[in-house]
Amino acid sequence: MNALIHADSAGLEKLDRTTCYALLATVPIGRIVFTEAALPAIQPVNFVLDGDDVIIRTGVGSKLAQAARSAVVAFEGDQYDEAALTGWSVVLVGRAEPVGDEAERHRLSTLGLTPWAPGDRPHFIRIRPEIVRGRRIVSRPDAL
Repeated sequence: MNALIHADSAGLEKLDRTTCYALLATVPIGRIVFTEAALPAIQPVNFVLDGDDVIIRTGVGSKLAQAARSAVVAFEGDQYDEAALTGWSVVLVGRAEPVGDEAERHRLSTLGLTPWAPGDRPHFIRIRPEIVRGRRIVSRPDAL
């Protein structure tokens, strides 16, 4: 199997950067991992890709907006097929920054990112990934 050439020690297919971004572009929800009161916190968010950057929206006074000010965060997106026992996971690690420039916020508002959660979400956060890792579970012959 060609995918095993690029497998990790658990037999999962390692994904290259291009594949990671292509897969992330297919899902509307991810999870951001940040620090809250010196402890890890995870929050599901809808997002959009802007080149290699992840863009999310939140309320100006939210815990996420406060915690993500120039902080290193992780962002994860995934998808799985329970019946086929296949799936993938992509994790990005980088610095989160609030988007303060009005012209840039206007441009980002045209990317189609509409928050699912109720309430006003005028605050944009940009995650600039420095680490991109992905793994995929491919169909196992013994699972069918």
